[in-house]
Amino acid sequence: MATGAVPASLMGLKSRERGLGFVKRMDFVRVSDLQRVKFRRTKILVISNQSSGSDIAELQPASKGSTLLVPRQKYCESIHKTVRRKTRTVMVGNVAIGSEHPIRVQTMTTTDTKDVNATVEQVMRISDMGADLVRITVQGKREADACYEIKNSLVQKNYNIPLVADIHFAPSVAMRVAECFDKIRVNPGNFADRRAQFETLEYTEDDYQKELEHIEQVFSPLVEKCKKYGRAMRIGTNHGSLSDRIMSYYGDSPRGMVESAFEFARICQKLDYHNFVFSMKASNPVVMVQAYRLLVAEMNVQGWDYPLHLGVTEAGEGEDGRMKSAIGIGTLLQDGLGDTIRVSLTEPPEEEIDPCRRLANLGMRAAELQQGVTPFEEKHRHYFDFQRRTGQLPMQKEGEEVDYRGVLHRDGSVLMSVSLDQLKTPELLYRSLAAKLVVGMPFKDLATVDSILLRELPTADDNDARLALKRLIDISMGVITPLSEQLTKPLPNAMALVNLKELSTGAYKLLPEGTRLVVSVRGDEPYEDLEILKNVDATMLLHDLPYTEDKISRVHAARRLFEYLSDNALSFPVIHHIPFPNGTHRDDLVIRAGSNAGALLVDGLGDGILLEALDQDFDFLRNTSFNLLQGCRMRNTKTEYVSCPSCGRTLFDLQEISAEIREKTSHLPGVSIAIMGCIVNGPGEMADADFGYVGGAPGKIDLYVGKTVVKRAIEMERATDALIQLIKDHGRWVDPPAEE
Repeated sequence: MATGAVPASLMGLKSRERGLGFVKRMDFVRVSDLQRVKFRRTKILVISNQSSGSDIAELQPASKGSTLLVPRQKYCESIHKTVRRKTRTVMVGNVAIGSEHPIRVQTMTTTDTKDVNATVEQVMRISDMGADLVRITVQGKREADACYEIKNSLVQKNYNIPLVADIHFAPSVAMRVAECFDKIRVNPGNFADRRAQFETLEYTEDDYQKELEHIEQVFSPLVEKCKKYGRAMRIGTNHGSLSDRIMSYYGDSPRGMVESAFEFARICQKLDYHNFVFSMKASNPVVMVQAYRLLVAEMNVQGWDYPLHLGVTEAGEGEDGRMKSAIGIGTLLQDGLGDTIRVSLTEPPEEEIDPCRRLANLGMRAAELQQGVTPFEEKHRHYFDFQRRTGQLPMQKEGEEVDYRGVLHRDGSVLMSVSLDQLKTPELLYRSLAAKLVVGMPFKDLATVDSILLRELPTADDNDARLALKRLIDISMGVITPLSEQLTKPLPNAMALVNLKELSTGAYKLLPEGTRLVVSVRGDEPYEDLEILKNVDATMLLHDLPYTEDKISRVHAARRLFEYLSDNALSFPVIHHIPFPNGTHRDDLVIRAGSNAGALLVDGLGDGILLEALDQDFDFLRNTSFNLLQGCRMRNTKTEYVSCPSCGRTLFDLQEISAEIREKTSHLPGVSIAIMGCIVNGPGEMADADFGYVGGAPGKIDLYVGKTVVKRAIEMERATDALIQLIKDHGRWVDPPAEE
């Protein structure tokens, strides 16, 4: 991969390509065609930074052929173990945030801020649940005035939890509330810029400079006030609310998110103000992870050490919301990134604290134990842009009696562990596997389990159980069973599960010729033990690390395994097999699955998931598995929802309306619906959605297609039906399947 560097004296670039422009004040630029970019007649590949820090910033394309230039520096302290990133300490009231302190948990009130009593009561409940900070929306002067009463009332009741003001579009409100609250959250996309119109704008160097000067003029007074009163600040970029100016230069991208925040951070640095944290939130966990990584990599170039606030915005409700948050937040915690976190759920804010605390504990434990593997060189993983490593799907071989091509799915596979007891009721088993039934016979459907793991085979004379398995094998569902079982109670056309020791001793050669093999590997084995994989025709690998391993990191062991496979051009599909001990709490299972498997799948590493928990409900495990794949933007098997968590701006009962919409539209895989409480979380925040349901005024709903409003001021009573009609008008509706 070609790389290079240019001196910090580089002041500008010119291009003959219309719409491609660069200016002096920008630290990094997105180059859309390197062949057309010149500096003093010399074609260049990278652009340096100009602010304090390194004089030379060495960059490279994020991946082969990528137009995104990224720093060569790694985004985390270690690639082979969890080491918490070193940061400065930021004080928020009496709470310290940074690497020398516990990971702080926080949430946000949903009451009307003007209702002082209701807000105070909710803050007290949140504090009693164990939150370290609480954020309150402050959208206008009346809300700012109420903040003084809220703060005083809490102090009188002996509640000293730090309060954070959430500010959009209102610099004057931020100035007022900075006198009483402990921290101000500003959104760089709308604090000084006008609301995005999603227009592509062309800027001259002077135009861009004037915009930056305007930001500095508007933002500097707040910085000075925060310095005066000892307040903290969060520079919180949201993927969906970038300004038109930023999007015109960088697109709706992680690069734009980072540059948007850096514009504000440079002003803070210029004024010698450093009591702030960064956040890079998105509703898409993959985008969110990429943005935080890019932020840290570029902070490393600058020599900055500001803490990170982690969160997946508009994650939704229930297990969906917890899974998305676990994928995004958990992935970063595994790499030692993150100092305070919020799990944004469309639920009462008190309900966010428990999953938030579970995630924080997971991250703290991984860092304290420095979970990892022996050092290895990492050359193939893409940190900043998604490129999936696709394993070679099974191909049919001559002479095989059954079709093995369906045992894995090209968009991501779900495997399930099945017991002998379940075979006693075949029809119930088929339904549990989400197969369609026609006259009692199973057929694969959109969200049917792809393969099953059977730890113990039925005896040779158990004809009913063996017939049930044969019917599954006949519809191209894989049946995987341990080598010992297949040798003693052979099941025709089943796949044998072997480990590396069984491969090296040749025990598998006792199987009938042509038997399909599934190989279980830990990922932390000596490379010489993995060499045998070069001579084996395996249908898939199961990455399986026992849950009893305390100091070995599943994520780092898997990354090491994928490096070995790539180095040796081995294209086996890899399934993440995660066993859980009996008694695991449901939320812990979701969070650990999202953190451990999600951290790999967001990097394109892996072809499916097998969650094994003997005491958990079978349907819960299956749904969690499909939620995980969909959250990682792999296999889409149901409607995707982008649902804001509600706050004081919300113009309707978000939880009730969200449940109503889900009930009527959850059967539309491939369709994404945003449910937003107000316009602040409107067209920009729902950047990923096909259709949007947004509070426009009390009792009124605006409907969107993409980022465009198409119907305004619909009475709430008929807004859900109007949304369904809108989906129908765009040809995306299908009727719900009839009950069998």
